[in-house]
Amino acid sequence: MSGLIAAVVTGITWCFCTASASLCSSWCGNDKPSTVPPSATSGRKRSVLLLAFSVVVALIFQYALAPNYNMISWKYLSDAWTSGCGSEMSEELVKVCSGNAGVYRASGAAFVFFVIFGIAAKCRPTANREAWPAKYMLFVFLCVGTVFIPNDPIFIPIFLWIARVGSVLFVLLQQLILVDIGYNWNSSWLDKSDQAELDEGPGKGKKWLFAILVSCGVLYIGSLAGIIIMYIYFGGCATNDAFISITLAMSFLCTVIQLTISETGSLLTSACMTLYATYLCGASVSKNPDATCNPKLGETSTWSIIVGLLIAFISLTWAGWSYTTDKRLGGAVSEADGNEGEEEEKPKTGGVVINNGSDYYGATEPAPPESANQDSNPTNPASFGSSWKLNAVLALICCWYAMALTGWGAIEKRGNIANPDVGEVSMWMLIASQWIALLLYLWTLVAPVIFPDRDFS
Repeated sequence: MSGLIAAVVTGITWCFCTASASLCSSWCGNDKPSTVPPSATSGRKRSVLLLAFSVVVALIFQYALAPNYNMISWKYLSDAWTSGCGSEMSEELVKVCSGNAGVYRASGAAFVFFVIFGIAAKCRPTANREAWPAKYMLFVFLCVGTVFIPNDPIFIPIFLWIARVGSVLFVLLQQLILVDIGYNWNSSWLDKSDQAELDEGPGKGKKWLFAILVSCGVLYIGSLAGIIIMYIYFGGCATNDAFISITLAMSFLCTVIQLTISETGSLLTSACMTLYATYLCGASVSKNPDATCNPKLGETSTWSIIVGLLIAFISLTWAGWSYTTDKRLGGAVSEADGNEGEEEEKPKTGGVVINNGSDYYGATEPAPPESANQDSNPTNPASFGSSWKLNAVLALICCWYAMALTGWGAIEKRGNIANPDVGEVSMWMLIASQWIALLLYLWTLVAPVIFPDRDFS
């Protein structure tokens, strides 16, 4: 009888383990054969999920473990979390410093993870699709291991400066991508208008031109409304007023130059850049740590803590998801990976400056296929070499969110648990990124006029 019971229990246990393994494999395992070429975004969902998990771990380290370092009975661990913070700091600042180091632990573990598997994907392109249960376990072990590593010198100052450099690179990449998106949006709808004229008859492409004008109106109205709201709620301080006024002036200048001087720009691109500049200005003034200038800074209530942490988590995770799309990584899309980054196979408009001087623009016959279409063929061996880009971008995002949560490593003049992304350095970095974006766009408008002999297409 006991043997029968043991056999039944063993069978049930085996079924349970098999079902669990199957569920785990379908959730984070490899669901495609290794002979299928990966796209640039192969493994994107699982990678971004791991990034989101690292953000959660970073917030736990920063606001749950680090503030209670003095309650740790093991002296080595207590000293490890406070090393590099300076003996002259007050107890409150030591808690902030150790909280920053907690973020560096989680983000550093994620950074090392993505660098390692970026190299692996470069050597073996299918690596992004394989062994995800083991990868998650490896990341957990990395996070646990960092708990026992002293802050000085691994996290402060070595990883701190790595994260700062990586964040600057990511900010620059952001601006280039956003300027390019503005141009490509306008170019795409002009192409649709020309195609409608060819396929549907004369006058049928006007709906796309009308859509461009409506989009411009909506974007400019939204930008103006945002600037008015910022003047009402964030005005009254010299810094905030200067940021808002510069945003208004530079956006107006770019639009005027695009309408009067530029031969390559478009009103839709100017509208996109104006709205983006308004968003960055709003994000910047909302990071002002001066409570008299920032109505966003409220009391540290339970509700404000939950909302603040939730907003920080969603925004950082969204950055990881949106900046790892196939379009932004510049890779081809495999049919097997189409569910992780679908994109139509057609010529893409590249570069920051779009000069539609093609002989086929507005022609009565479609343009001949570009060689780029051949590169997007999922059976092309060249598509195997782009999957590492996903890991490279995510590694930069790890640096960026480490700086976003710690005010670029600042100990003073920053927010609290209800406002984890508030800080003076964060405020200046956001407004600086806005100036970079507008100056880049301004350059794309005037460069072809200043250097007419050079090709900016």
